[in-house]
Amino acid sequence: MSTLSFLLARHTTLSGDEVAHLQRLASEWQLLSDLSFADFLLWVPVTTTPTGRPGSNGSGGPAPEAPPTFLCVAHSRPTTAPTAHPDDMVGGTATAEQHPQLLRALNDTTMRREEQPRWHRGRSIRREVVPVGYEGRMIAVLGRDTNLAAPRVPSTLEISYLAVAGDLCQMIADGTYPTAGSADEGRSTPRVGDGLVRVSSVGTVLYASPNAASAFHRLGWSDELVGADLPSVARKVSADPFEGAEVVTLLRDALAGTPSPRVEVESRGATAVVRALPLRPRGVPSGALVLVRDVTEVRRRDRALMSKDATIREIHHRVKNNLQTVAALLRLQARRTRHDEARSALTESMRRVASIALVHESLAASVDERVDIDEVLAGVVPMLNDVVRPGAGVEMRREGRAGVLPAVMATPLVMVVTELVSNALEHGFGEGTTGSVRIVASRTASRLSIEIVDDGRGLPETFSLERANGLGLQIVRTLVDSELGGTLSLRPGASCGARAELTIPLAHHGEARAR
Repeated sequence: MSTLSFLLARHTTLSGDEVAHLQRLASEWQLLSDLSFADFLLWVPVTTTPTGRPGSNGSGGPAPEAPPTFLCVAHSRPTTAPTAHPDDMVGGTATAEQHPQLLRALNDTTMRREEQPRWHRGRSIRREVVPVGYEGRMIAVLGRDTNLAAPRVPSTLEISYLAVAGDLCQMIADGTYPTAGSADEGRSTPRVGDGLVRVSSVGTVLYASPNAASAFHRLGWSDELVGADLPSVARKVSADPFEGAEVVTLLRDALAGTPSPRVEVESRGATAVVRALPLRPRGVPSGALVLVRDVTEVRRRDRALMSKDATIREIHHRVKNNLQTVAALLRLQARRTRHDEARSALTESMRRVASIALVHESLAASVDERVDIDEVLAGVVPMLNDVVRPGAGVEMRREGRAGVLPAVMATPLVMVVTELVSNALEHGFGEGTTGSVRIVASRTASRLSIEIVDDGRGLPETFSLERANGLGLQIVRTLVDSELGGTLSLRPGASCGARAELTIPLAHHGEARAR
């Protein structure tokens, strides 16, 4: 299904500001649907000009050659009542003859209701229309369609919801709602069902839904909420005086006509998110709508996850420290060993342990168990030149980016690259020789390729990767096959030296992706 912005761009000539206003409205209207117990349809007028291009009533008025046809560009259903339109209405059209209230609302800028309900696919529907104003112009029409098949018993809750919805709809017609400051802020923003409080123009609570009253009771308010001064209540239940002052400012700003961002209130182990919207139909102060959501359990789980995340990072930090200690001990032992073969084995072990330590160092700074392979290689590669072939003037270069990979891939990959680079340095160059080793990385959505290319003495004529019995290449083959699920080839270079090519399928490892 086409998006709102796509439909507006294709079928209207609305300005960028007008489109942004309709997008803000679409982000807010779940609130309207829930308060109204009705579906909301966003209709925009479109007409065909003599050139065949769609025109809009938004900025320049409809083309005079033909009456406008209305296109539904967005559809919202209530969570508080049965929907009037089970089928998606986006993309549907209505002519002025089929829905005359749309054109009338657009022309005389007033909300209208059809006198008699109409039947639509076996459902009795009451249709109302709300013109959408913006800077003195009517740019669209909201259709409010209520399913009358499920009769509702009038109650204080329903009457309060509908009264607030009426004020907000009038503000939409006035062009004063929604504003940039009142835009929905995401999933944690309170909704109607979470808790609703209607406040008078002086801050007195006129109505509080059961969920809203429960949220304030959990925060520590034991008295009746209706009739209380809400800013005073917020100040008293806030454990932190600065937090309490922030909530009071939020409510005062809403009563003064200024929408404010949501804030959190915490007291007695409970946490609630509070959001306030000013109600000013026709510019007349009518109090404020306050939405409250009890997020105590959500914040408790968030804190638990943060604690676990911090514990995991601390574990990686300690593992890194322990591995660095082991590497230091191996280095000391290698210096004291008289036998060259033993010294070489200890040095190789020290290098391998140090490379794994660098992976854990990166994980200790990560928040999602992902490792920037390029950062790790930037720390490992310079160390190899000094450890494996001291005295050789070999230039080490890295080209391209390997990107970010999951921790399960990082350790074996870094060890494989380390072994291949060490192999190139050890067997490709002698003491006092010069040359270069290049690590070339390339990446697509499905695979990662790393080449280690040197210009050293090259491979023996009888060399075979499958029959190589060196410990380093045995480690490489095992890690590539069992841990990385990739392929490895080692062959002579184009003109001299050797070229090792490692290819890893990223789909094999799930969510691996480049930064």
